[in-house]
Amino acid sequence: MNRKLIIRSSIAAAVLAALAGGYAVGAQGLSPSLLATKPAAVATEATPAAPATGSVAMAVATDFSGIVERFGPAVVNISVTGKAKRVEQADLGDENDPFYEFFRHFGPQLKRPQGSQIVRGQGSGFIVRNDGLILTNAHVIDGAQEVSVKLTDRREFSAKVLGVDKKTDIAIIKIDAKNLPVVVIGDASKIRVGEPVLAIGAPYGFENTATAGIVSAKSRTLQDDTYVPFIQTDVAVNPGNSGGPLFNMRGEVIGINSQIYSQTGGYQGLSFAIPMNVVSKVQDQLVKHGKVTRGRIGVTVQDVNQALADSFGLKTPHGALVSGVDKGGPAEKAGVEPGDVIVKLGDKVIERSGDLPALVAELAPGSKTALEVIRKGSDKTLTLTIGEMKAEKVTANEHTAVPPGKLGLAVRPLNADEQDETGIRGGLLVQQVSGPAAKAGIQPGDVVLALNGTPVRSVDELRKLLDNAGKHAALLIQRDSSRIFVPVDLG
Repeated sequence: MNRKLIIRSSIAAAVLAALAGGYAVGAQGLSPSLLATKPAAVATEATPAAPATGSVAMAVATDFSGIVERFGPAVVNISVTGKAKRVEQADLGDENDPFYEFFRHFGPQLKRPQGSQIVRGQGSGFIVRNDGLILTNAHVIDGAQEVSVKLTDRREFSAKVLGVDKKTDIAIIKIDAKNLPVVVIGDASKIRVGEPVLAIGAPYGFENTATAGIVSAKSRTLQDDTYVPFIQTDVAVNPGNSGGPLFNMRGEVIGINSQIYSQTGGYQGLSFAIPMNVVSKVQDQLVKHGKVTRGRIGVTVQDVNQALADSFGLKTPHGALVSGVDKGGPAEKAGVEPGDVIVKLGDKVIERSGDLPALVAELAPGSKTALEVIRKGSDKTLTLTIGEMKAEKVTANEHTAVPPGKLGLAVRPLNADEQDETGIRGGLLVQQVSGPAAKAGIQPGDVVLALNGTPVRSVDELRKLLDNAGKHAALLIQRDSSRIFVPVDLG
């Protein structure tokens, strides 16, 4: 029986044999200052050849070119680098297992590294304030030591991480720039199932790629993502699209593309986006406080099907069935019991279990609200005092920088046999790599021939050249029978 899984559409690939910049792209929260005061250029629709008959309008092709032209420049490509942990080779399992190919291509690159191993990843984001405030997914920058942002005009900036909220998979980063193009934020609560939507991102590293589809469903609850009522679409979203915007026909961003549902790791018609209504609340807290405070009531709930509805005396299957109550928690203190069906929180109706966590999380700890439940077929209203969820530390940029001016190479002169074998006279054999050199893609076994065009024959010569190199250096190396200049950022 085939198993299905939810995966996040970011990418993370270990750099094993690539030179500078030459790595393979694997699988892997608003009231912004607006660039314009009036709504975005809207998508246009082709005029039908004949009037629609009956009460249902005729479906016509949708043209998103105006939105792409107007807001494409506000979508950015995000590249991250981090350091891989030293791990043992993992058993990926049976090649006939449906998960085998997923873990082989999209799982962590579990190889024994020689020295420090650099991990690179890519994703997408979009500018929400013209001074460089950018939204993306938390999983895009998770574990990153350096975050780089590339604009559509090819400019590149180092980004600072202002805040991360893993529970909703939202992150805010900022670049030092001004007068940037921005998107317009829309109201995700007004979307309708069946309406056209557009995604822009960098699937598999192909920057500013536009794909379109429709809203397939609303308020989807995914496993381990209980605080996000996802927007489901059939828009083609692939690894690298993570963090990119989902637009409606008015050119407003209504969501952040975050996950896909797949058996292979690639797009299979089911994509999920975080609604901007959720994003806005998270962004406000991250910008102001660097963390997100959420309410909690201390219950475990599940959906109500027809059989459960019959068992608990409900006319129709609805609400959130309480299967567990935390001892000493807010719900227990309010009198909630296992078997209660929560149908209303304050003035918000609870249609299904997935509605409850997000609504509770939005409430301020210490506030009081009414909780309506059905207990043994009878309505009951309880007074609930909202508790506070334990917060995780979410402010970022706790990254260890490489000390300036250090190349990160352990080298030695070639011995006589090595010179005869390679045909090289002079040069330094790379034995270990770390820091800037590793990030540039230099590997043990490479031979350093020159720095900024000056030949090197000894370690002392290399040191002296580095002292005068400034922040950048071009190393001429030989790998096997090929020679290439590798640019290295010395900090």
